[in-house]
Amino acid sequence: MQYRQLGRSGLKVSALCLGTMNFGSRTSPEESFAILSSAAEAGINFIDTADQYGGDAGVGTTETILGQWLAQDPSRRHNAVIATKVHEPMSEAVNDRGLSARHIQKACEASLRRLQIENIDLYQMHHIDRSTPIDEIWQAMDRLYQQGKITYVGSSNFPGWAIAQANERALNQQRMGLVCEQGLYNLIERRAELEVLPACQQYGVGLIPWSPLAGGLLAGGSNAPGRRQSDAVQEARRTRAEQLQGFEALCADLGETPSNVALAWLLHQPGVTATIIGPGTVDQLTNTLSVPDLMLNAETLDNIDNIFPPCGAAPEAYAW
Repeated sequence: MQYRQLGRSGLKVSALCLGTMNFGSRTSPEESFAILSSAAEAGINFIDTADQYGGDAGVGTTETILGQWLAQDPSRRHNAVIATKVHEPMSEAVNDRGLSARHIQKACEASLRRLQIENIDLYQMHHIDRSTPIDEIWQAMDRLYQQGKITYVGSSNFPGWAIAQANERALNQQRMGLVCEQGLYNLIERRAELEVLPACQQYGVGLIPWSPLAGGLLAGGSNAPGRRQSDAVQEARRTRAEQLQGFEALCADLGETPSNVALAWLLHQPGVTATIIGPGTVDQLTNTLSVPDLMLNAETLDNIDNIFPPCGAAPEAYAW
């Protein structure tokens, strides 16, 4: 497994980050345990979850499953870099959501109980909260840090200006600030190149792309059940038929699956630390393990850009 530094921090994480959103909703606890164990055996040390994950099984279910797996063997916690998130509604209560100092404190303590750990390695703000002052957020994060409950802070789904704002305020108060941003980025959705990626690179924030396969669009003509067969994905496949056919032909020439090439492409982009993978089975996990070793040459990268044109980088894309 390939390891990279998490943004400008000294922490090293695997280039593949195991996303757990399906655990408890689409994937049974038993299969989830098998995926986690196989990932650990393959050298994946970066595990991402969120307090709200669980689907119909209920919020907190995914963290609970991960906590049960960690508790089975105490040595697992020593190697695993655990990342979770705060922001999304956890109940109907008006204050059981967002990034108020009160909710951050209570949500962190609840996540620690479900995960059965004493410290969260990476605590991420799941979304921007425009109603909470950034000073209040940093006050809450500092308190958790002083209490030994978190080690690093990250963001998710933040625009470039908010990444800059959060880090400027942190730097002014001699804090480390954000070390990573988990954002939407893939070959079809490249708008992160306009503002988010430049902001991340400027502040030493590692980008962790989610939905790297665009909901299954970049996985090839798979008949696998789930989101790939949804009406929205099928309509997008029809709309982008020529583009996707070109990409799949390029992958066939390389002798690689479209999903692995799409994942490898992300790992070739400057500023990307790791990419989220969300296997629903051990076989799906196994099929992605070679991705960090898949090298795409300059010609291949240019050909991919011809199929999926880049957005450009701010401010050059529109300010001159």
